[in-house]
Amino acid sequence: MKKMLIIIKIAVILLSSSFIGYGIFCKDYKALNRYPEISANLKTHVYEISHLIGNRDTKDISKLNKTADYIKSEFEKIGYMVEFQHYNAIVGNGTKRAVKNIIAKRADAHDKDITVLGAHYDTCNNPGADDNTSGVSGLIEIARYMYNDESSKNMEFVAFVNEEPPFFKRQYMGSVVYVKDAIKNKKDIKQAIILEMIGYYKDRYFSQFYPFGLGFFYPNKGNFIAFVGNKESKNLTKNLKEYFDENSPLPSQKLGFDHDLIVGTDYSDHYYFWKTKYAPAIMVTDTSFFRNFNYHQDSDTYDTLDYERMSEVVVGVSEFIKKSSTITKSP
Repeated sequence: MKKMLIIIKIAVILLSSSFIGYGIFCKDYKALNRYPEISANLKTHVYEISHLIGNRDTKDISKLNKTADYIKSEFEKIGYMVEFQHYNAIVGNGTKRAVKNIIAKRADAHDKDITVLGAHYDTCNNPGADDNTSGVSGLIEIARYMYNDESSKNMEFVAFVNEEPPFFKRQYMGSVVYVKDAIKNKKDIKQAIILEMIGYYKDRYFSQFYPFGLGFFYPNKGNFIAFVGNKESKNLTKNLKEYFDENSPLPSQKLGFDHDLIVGTDYSDHYYFWKTKYAPAIMVTDTSFFRNFNYHQDSDTYDTLDYERMSEVVVGVSEFIKKSSTITKSP
């Protein structure tokens, strides 16, 4: 009996450890405040959308439209041409809701070797500061940072609607509509980078959780940005991680598994890129509910985010895209 209790205790400890980050090699983050203007812009966007507009979904289409107008206006102020990708989404009672993706690109944009940078702008019954106003704010600021660089001619900046339930992984999900249209029109997409919750960080020990079984192999501090890919995007994931290691004080981690094996790895707008294998795609994330317990709660507010670290993500992703011109599908 005593042996059995010992075995049970060991099993409980091992099971718990497989969820909690158990790695002891945690790179610390040293605040340098390198990009104060970008940090301020990010905070303004998050405040304007998550606090002043609030929850954004098809139950109150006016707030979705107000958010879309805000995003469109910010892109146009930078100098981009903006178009709406309109479609009707059918909600649970059979009612049609007119919704739209927002696509920004330069007037002189190329139609070859396109890099898609995307983030969803809808929410799930909450202010959605981290999920996903942080991603939308990053999208706008990366667009601003890159505008005068030649590489921006190969960019499409896309704010997706309807990522959240009840549309997630269904036909009316904004990114599903976008990818289906890209396939139909044979759009030449080289790669897609999706920003999904990039604003929440914790420096204390054991503040990071993982899908079952990964806790032994990754850091226990929730102070890093993560790059999540699959076998088709392993080169993209690897190269972005290496770039951050060499050029940013913000710690980073990469994860590259088939989504069938690891829960949560396809929980964003890269999902349909992966499903169709149309283009290599990765998710840039603070790991969502594996770190941020404000996920889908009223407590997901603008004052819980770290805008300095978000600015490091903005500049790091921007510079990586600018400097990477040879990333293609993995062999």
